[in-house]
Amino acid sequence: MKKYLFFLLLFISVLSFAQKLKPDFKSIEKNLTNKQSPYNYDKLIFKYKAYPKSLDSLEAQYLYYGRNFQENKVSTLDDDFKKLAEAFKEKNADECVKLGTALYQKDPTNLDVLLILLRAYDSKQDAGNFAHHVSQFRLLTDAIKKSGDGKSDKTPYQVNSVGDEYILLNILQIGEDFTRVSKPQKDGMMDVWEKDGNKVYIKVLYLDF
Repeated sequence: MKKYLFFLLLFISVLSFAQKLKPDFKSIEKNLTNKQSPYNYDKLIFKYKAYPKSLDSLEAQYLYYGRNFQENKVSTLDDDFKKLAEAFKEKNADECVKLGTALYQKDPTNLDVLLILLRAYDSKQDAGNFAHHVSQFRLLTDAIKKSGDGKSDKTPYQVNSVGDEYILLNILQIGEDFTRVSKPQKDGMMDVWEKDGNKVYIKVLYLDF
């Protein structure tokens, strides 16, 4: 079972990056609160929790970036997340599942929470829950990969948080041998990762500020 998690990010890293879908944040914010819209948050989150494979790329984008406009987001600075991180550090899979599930119910598109749950279910050899959350994780990370091509400051990959940026870096196989230069912008921070003249642009969004 543990080999599945080992191959997870590797598998995601080789998926197609061809189709791009630049997010329209004003449209996302508007539609998520419109009960008549097919992209209403409650409708999307129901499908996401029950049948994640049924969501298309645009729906995934609305869910991932729509997290910026939700009030009950879980922060890595929250006490409850710190408890989850401590349980993960101590390799307490049962506690990770207990605490992680509670945070997932509150903030179901939080990649940090999903990743810890994946590792916990992997450790417990719980193939059913592992596969379900893998589908959700893949859906959301695909939305990030389709937000740009990362080749310029006009077409960066766009992420909701620094934690999501590091998840993307793992998927892109960008490691410690890359250098980073950060450039503040009005709605985020542009990070430029470089190695041997090759640059990857990733924008960390500050849409809720």
